[in-house]
Amino acid sequence: MGTDRNGRKEEAAGVARNRHEDKEDAVKRTRNTSGRCRGAGWLVVASLTLAMPALGRAGSESVGPEPLPSPTPAATAQDTTAPAEPGPRMDIYGAAMLDMGYQSGQNDPSWFDVVRPTKLPAYENEYGEDGRYFAGVRQSRLGVKGYAPTKLGELKTIFEFELFGVGADAGQTTFRLRHAWGELGQIGAGQTWSPFMDPDVFPNSIEYWGPNAMVFFRNVQFRWTPWQDGDSNFMVALERPGASGDRGRYDDAIPLQGIQARFPLPDLSAHFRYAKGWGHVQVAGIVRRIQWDDLKTDDEFDFSGKATGWGINLSSNIKLQKHVARLQLVYGEGIENYMNDATVDIGVVDNFQNPVTPLLGKTLPILGIVAFLDLNWNERWTSTVGYSYMDIDNTDAMDAASFKTGQYALANVLYHPTPGLFLGPEVQWGKRENFRDGFSSDDVRIQFSAKYNFSYSLGGK
Repeated sequence: MGTDRNGRKEEAAGVARNRHEDKEDAVKRTRNTSGRCRGAGWLVVASLTLAMPALGRAGSESVGPEPLPSPTPAATAQDTTAPAEPGPRMDIYGAAMLDMGYQSGQNDPSWFDVVRPTKLPAYENEYGEDGRYFAGVRQSRLGVKGYAPTKLGELKTIFEFELFGVGADAGQTTFRLRHAWGELGQIGAGQTWSPFMDPDVFPNSIEYWGPNAMVFFRNVQFRWTPWQDGDSNFMVALERPGASGDRGRYDDAIPLQGIQARFPLPDLSAHFRYAKGWGHVQVAGIVRRIQWDDLKTDDEFDFSGKATGWGINLSSNIKLQKHVARLQLVYGEGIENYMNDATVDIGVVDNFQNPVTPLLGKTLPILGIVAFLDLNWNERWTSTVGYSYMDIDNTDAMDAASFKTGQYALANVLYHPTPGLFLGPEVQWGKRENFRDGFSSDDVRIQFSAKYNFSYSLGGK
């Protein structure tokens, strides 16, 4: 089955600011200019007397002190007009980032600059000898956010790209879409963070991929947020489905070559977040329908099937004075597609008592634990330390060298000489354990990164 993933971490989201300009009413001043009337007749005199003030205002300045203005009903009733509505605004932002370092072990060369336990070797020297230097700028990013006032509220949009190639472009430095999102009031649509995910769990690290056991998925979705109060909210989304399967030790079996995944329904996800000054807690859930069809009709077998995936994700940020603890606990079945670094959603199960369907597909249970601490020492220095653990309950028919358990840890010290710039080193560790052949592999890295941020706003007044 094909995997349907769109991307990884986020960056820090920007905050919209509304700018207002106040205008004050000017009180008009009038100058009365006297005229001399000549001639006879009361009608002529009266006419000239009434016309002279207007002629005086249109002519030159009169000599002498200016008389005080007389208050008018309009001026006394309202001294200022209503504040002007903010106009459309566009924020252009991004970063240029260098990553360079040394790995003591080995991994899949398409993922040379990240720590992913699933990409560590499944057997001795699968990817050659240990020890490699790496460097790149694939974390560099460019984004545009738009804010436009409408009669229904503020219309928000975001387009964001980075240079980290995945899928067919894995290992390449190439443009890749992160966000393509629009939002007005309670309704949002496009590609952005899944409600099943809590992006605030991601630590202040320089390693790109992040904690392996974190729920992490930017997905195409239609989202409804019926309630929001500050940072607290409740949201529901219909998300684009996708999953993958493993035929296990029957991978080369000819009768299984005609199996094709099919997703008749969108994934349904939701979360409730409660936020206060101490931080927040979030509970999220997801349910999904996974089906597969046996398109091979020239034999006596029918391997078509279906399964229901589900998951519950509990996450939190807890402020410890100026430091922040980032925590997550997730459990489910058939939700590997939403995890940051997992393998397949469906595994094969023996069913030999049925001659027509001797093999079945089964959702794989998964457990993920994330615990990180961001330490903000002062305006110039920060540190992060933490650990992540993931375990998949494989089926008996899966290959002995299949991935089962992954571990991930890191620690860093970062220097922020000025706003918009940081640099520093980070030590990273990852470990893979196979299903049941006893093999395990790990990798220790030292990485140095420097990140230069930029932003510019247009309009908004």
